[in-house]
Amino acid sequence: MEFEDIIFSRRSVRSFLERDISSDILEKILETGRLAPSAQNKQCWRFIVIRDEGMRKKIAFKSGFISKINFFIKNAPVIIVACANPSRSVNVNNQNYYLVDTAIAFQQMMLTAWNFGIGSCWLAAFNEKKVKEILQIPDKIRVVAISPFGYPKEKSSLYDKAVSTFAQSKKRQPLEKMVCYDKWNL
Repeated sequence: MEFEDIIFSRRSVRSFLERDISSDILEKILETGRLAPSAQNKQCWRFIVIRDEGMRKKIAFKSGFISKINFFIKNAPVIIVACANPSRSVNVNNQNYYLVDTAIAFQQMMLTAWNFGIGSCWLAAFNEKKVKEILQIPDKIRVVAISPFGYPKEKSSLYDKAVSTFAQSKKRQPLEKMVCYDKWNL
């Protein structure tokens, strides 16, 4: 797939086929996260790959803010939890770059996955404390994001459609509302 096609066609996926992701492809996805840029090349991110069905179900049913909102991730063959060590990062202009650095790495992984026909869905609605308990993540480590990874079903589920509508996933602001030149004029 051409890079532009990847960017323009990528979408959040919440309905997955019962099809494994090969270890070779998964390694390529993870490798693109490893190669991401980071402030002062600190590489503060760490990733937990969850393939075990029992662990996927625990994350799906016990990590949400609101009851079982993340239940759909149990159907993905892989869940990746993006973590960061803030002490291995920098703070510039009161900005904690571990968040930025980990987001860049995770996004590179999602784009690589899409290139292989594998969908993902960036999750921020999770209870970090519960996720850390389930996965035995040390206190000093932050959970930045979670995403299921899997081959998309041809037809989205009713849940997928409802969440996409609620999140206004397809509604994008025009470029002229986001970009200004030479000075702020928005």
